[in-house]
Amino acid sequence: MRPMRLDMAGFTVFRDETTVDFTDADFFALVGPTGSGKSTVLDAICFALYGTVPRWGGARGLSNALAPSATEARVRLVFESAGDRYVATRVVRRDSRGNVKTANAGLQLMPAGFDVTKLDTGLSPDDLGEVVAGTPAEMDAAVLAAVGLPYEQFTSCVVLPQGQFADFLHAKPATRQQILVNLLGLGVYEEVQKRATARAAQAEAKLEAVDQVLAGLADADDAALAEAAGQVDRLRGLAAAVTAAEPELEAARTAAREAAGALEALDADLAVLAGVRAPAGVAEVARAVAEAREAADEAAATVVSAEEREEKLRGELASAGDESAARLLLRAYSDRERLAAEAGTVRAAADTAQTEHGVAVAALAQARAAAEAAETELAAAFQVHEEARAADQAVALRTHLTAGEPCPVCEQPVARVPAMPADSKVAAAVAAGRTARAAVEAANAVVRERDAAARDLERVLVRARTRQEQVDARLAELDAQLADAAAPEALRRDLDEHDRLRRVLEESAAAVRAGREAARRARSARDAAQERLRATWRGFDATRDTLARFGPPAADREDVAAAWATLVGWAEAEAGRRHADRVRRAAAVAEAEAAATAVRERVAALFTGAGLPAPDDPVRAVAVAGERAEAELRHLEQRREQAAGLRGQRAEHERAAQVARALAGHLRANNFERWLLAEALDLLVDGASRILRELSGEQYDLVHDKGEFFVVDHHDAGLRRGVRTLSGGETFQASLALALALSEQLAGLSTTAASLESIVLDEGFGTLDVATLDTVAATLENLAARGDRMVGVVTHVPALAERIPVRFEVHKDARSARVERTGR
Repeated sequence: MRPMRLDMAGFTVFRDETTVDFTDADFFALVGPTGSGKSTVLDAICFALYGTVPRWGGARGLSNALAPSATEARVRLVFESAGDRYVATRVVRRDSRGNVKTANAGLQLMPAGFDVTKLDTGLSPDDLGEVVAGTPAEMDAAVLAAVGLPYEQFTSCVVLPQGQFADFLHAKPATRQQILVNLLGLGVYEEVQKRATARAAQAEAKLEAVDQVLAGLADADDAALAEAAGQVDRLRGLAAAVTAAEPELEAARTAAREAAGALEALDADLAVLAGVRAPAGVAEVARAVAEAREAADEAAATVVSAEEREEKLRGELASAGDESAARLLLRAYSDRERLAAEAGTVRAAADTAQTEHGVAVAALAQARAAAEAAETELAAAFQVHEEARAADQAVALRTHLTAGEPCPVCEQPVARVPAMPADSKVAAAVAAGRTARAAVEAANAVVRERDAAARDLERVLVRARTRQEQVDARLAELDAQLADAAAPEALRRDLDEHDRLRRVLEESAAAVRAGREAARRARSARDAAQERLRATWRGFDATRDTLARFGPPAADREDVAAAWATLVGWAEAEAGRRHADRVRRAAAVAEAEAAATAVRERVAALFTGAGLPAPDDPVRAVAVAGERAEAELRHLEQRREQAAGLRGQRAEHERAAQVARALAGHLRANNFERWLLAEALDLLVDGASRILRELSGEQYDLVHDKGEFFVVDHHDAGLRRGVRTLSGGETFQASLALALALSEQLAGLSTTAASLESIVLDEGFGTLDVATLDTVAATLENLAARGDRMVGVVTHVPALAERIPVRFEVHKDARSARVERTGR
């Protein structure tokens, strides 16, 4: 397996889309600071192929595939294996409840010569080639077929996890043995032993089942087969005898059936003729129809008479005059009488209002005259006041002074108002003016009061005159309306006549309705009687139709009772004639049945002689018995053949059980696994020693003794010393030689054709000194120079990385990691 291109998005530290192009990278290094994501690149390769990563501890660590806070992770790996190019894709998603599951997984075989750079153009999955696996469940088998290695061997041969491949070199023998069991898959022999034990149990169970079936087939012997063949021959002879007697038996049966059929036909005719009976009450049906028709006619005549009387009353009511007009005239007489009584009262009220209004107007005039006189007196008082004021200005001014208020002339506060002089005219004039003003106000109040009273009386007068005019006008209208009218007594007599005619008309209409309802009931009764008559005729016709083959007499269609009487008498006569013939036909039936019974007894004797019960259908019975005998013969022959086949199966099951038990016994031996591991360890050490000589410049060979590893130093006269005495660089060479040998051995033990075209070492080189690091670098360069596989190294040591031609530098920031390719 050789990786070509790796695409990641949302995978652990690679949140953003990242592509690692391994094209032409035969010897490369993944470099970068600790924690930048170098080992994650190898994790992505393992995850794309197997869905898990060594560091996760199994498939349960699937949630580790998602970058922090990401909901989806995608990984796509393009790789070559055994000359074919594949693309593996896996997608995981986190659902709304936080569960992480594989949403998609697939493996496709890409077309020959496919350019991987086209993946950057956004090709659809259908363009990538043939689908080898389309679900996660199909991926394991498909990847195993393509890569040639299961997950455990892949992580031991192709991608070597950090710090693990050197453990094998220094492990104790027991631990190393367990490592070999795990790495080389020797546990398969324990599985083989379990399966062999299971197969032995299955074979023994089948053997027991075959023995039980053979026990059930013990009765299929030669005697039983001969007896069955003899029975077949006997039944064939019986079939021939029954076949010879069948025509006579069938002829006797036919004669018996025909005689019985003739008797049954005669009995059927007699039953039909005996069933001819006139229905009960047939004589009353016609009489009921006549009575119903007469009642319907009488009811119709009654309705006509009632309708004529109703029409006559309607004419009389129409000729009696207009009832509404008479009622209006009577209402007019009543209104005129009421208004005539009201007219006197209205005129008296108008006259009274007129008189009171005149008095009020006169009083108002007097009040206005008094007010005008008071106004004249007030004007005279004012004139006297003006003259007195002019005569005594100081006195006049003094009248306007108030203690404590400012003076209107000097605007100084007045401390005291001087007393009026006794001879001043101003005071008298002021007093007279006040008296005159009070008189004016009193006169004006009286004017206002009397004016209001006059206005109220005027309104009363207007209303009284208006009502008088209305009453007079209405009386005039009523007089005009009643000028040519009849007297009230005549109008009342007309209205009484209208009421009488209306009552009589309503009674007549009720009589019409009652007559119509009675006519309807009479018609219904007539229709029902006619329907009964028709039903009686239909019954007669149906009965007569059933007798058509006997030639019944013609019917009188005017009298149904007579028709039924004629038909019943004819049927009784016909039945009497046929009773005489029935005795003869019954004797013929008995004779035919006796002949058929004799033939059946002869055939039954044939069956009794053959040891079989006498059947109702001899031909069918002998055919069935013959088929059963032949089936029993064939069944015995098949059981003999089945027994022969089962005896062959028993031998095979017995041999399989013995082989499986022997294999399980051998595989349970305690030394088998130890011997197998010793052989595998010999092969492993031989391969590792050859590789170590090449890596160390022919200095070291690797050997083992009693489970311990030693090196033979050819630069020190072939000195043999323990591997724990090796330096750091020499230990790396020995461990790498073992890892490469393990890869080759695992490929040889794999159940498929593994293609080991690459190896990637995720090893911590930071603890090596300069000299050892130089040895390690030289060893890796020699390994890459062999040209048989891609070599990759994961390191953060610059001195080692600088000696590797192709470098993939891994950088990480706060959001995502990224990969940049440098070197040639």
